Amino acid sequence: MIRALVFDFDGLILDTETPLIDAYGDVHAAHGRPFDRSEFLRAVGHSDYAFNPWRAFGPHADETALEAQRHGHNHARTLAQPVLPGVANLLDAARAAGLRLAVASNSSHDHVEGHLRRLGLHAAFEFFACRGDAPSPKPEPDLYNYVLNQFGLRGPEAIAFEDSHTGSLAAHRAQLHTVACPGPSTAHHDFAHAGLRVASLADVTLEELVARFG
Repeated sequence: MIRALVFDFDGLILDTETPLIDAYGDVHAAHGRPFDRSEFLRAVGHSDYAFNPWRAFGPHADETALEAQRHGHNHARTLAQPVLPGVANLLDAARAAGLRLAVASNSSHDHVEGHLRRLGLHAAFEFFACRGDAPSPKPEPDLYNYVLNQFGLRGPEAIAFEDSHTGSLAAHRAQLHTVACPGPSTAHHDFAHAGLRVASLADVTLEELVARFG
């Protein structure tokens, strides 16, 4: 029986990934520097992929100033993003059905909970597992296991919603049923291990998910 839903945040509830990449592009364009968007896309959802985002500016670039410019563009673009389709309906249906709700994210509590408060969704969730709460980030299962332990549940009693390969693999490793809902920055990821892939969370209802996984 399904007793809980666990949501990723970035790219799943709010598209923070496209604004981030676009903000780097804004700074590159403002300084007339080439911008390899594909390289930035490869970094989305992969905590083990590292590169210097300011490489095109040369070895003597003032990266602190560039980051400040990026932050300004990123903040403005993120605030313009709506809650992604289907999220609110799933949360409402889960609460009506008495299911427990949590967030499991590689991002910080301040980032996740701050945006959720701003969007009016914070109160929907009972628990937040974020960066630093577990020994290892996704793709390790630790954050999901932390949620399961908090709720006193087994993996098959919960459904995870993820937009990236890294996140969906973490949920799969923790034995949760996994729904992959990639966005424009993660559509190229491998989701072979997910139980279901959808183009949007608006394409599936709680009743359908419980019938499939419950």
